[in-house]
Amino acid sequence: MKHLLAGLAVALGLAGAAAADPVLGVWKTQPDDGSYAHIQMDKCGAAVCGKIARTFNSEGEYQSPNIGRTLVIDMVPNGGGSYEGKVWRPSNNKVYIGKMDMAGNSLALRGCVAGGLICSKQTWTRIE
Repeated sequence: MKHLLAGLAVALGLAGAAAADPVLGVWKTQPDDGSYAHIQMDKCGAAVCGKIARTFNSEGEYQSPNIGRTLVIDMVPNGGGSYEGKVWRPSNNKVYIGKMDMAGNSLALRGCVAGGLICSKQTWTRIE
């Protein structure tokens, strides 16, 4: 019985690891107003959220007051590497309709207004 429970625990652990969302990890943003960040993407309920982990400018790493703030908000997977949710832009402190598309180590992120008709986009690169 002990071996059966141990085997079941291992199998469940492997199944959980296999079901991990491929977008999870650390991503480097494109520069925005001269700065860029490393974003830690993690599960938040059934969705994915991304928090600012580190910030950089032309002089190197610096301690932005935005470290720890959520930039990618409640992105729900739609399948095929596509996600929908919200994004926060620190430079103007606004939240936009957000969309993401992941392909390999590249993440195309869009913040949109007017029901998604007008979008600004960035391509992020996976770090971890």
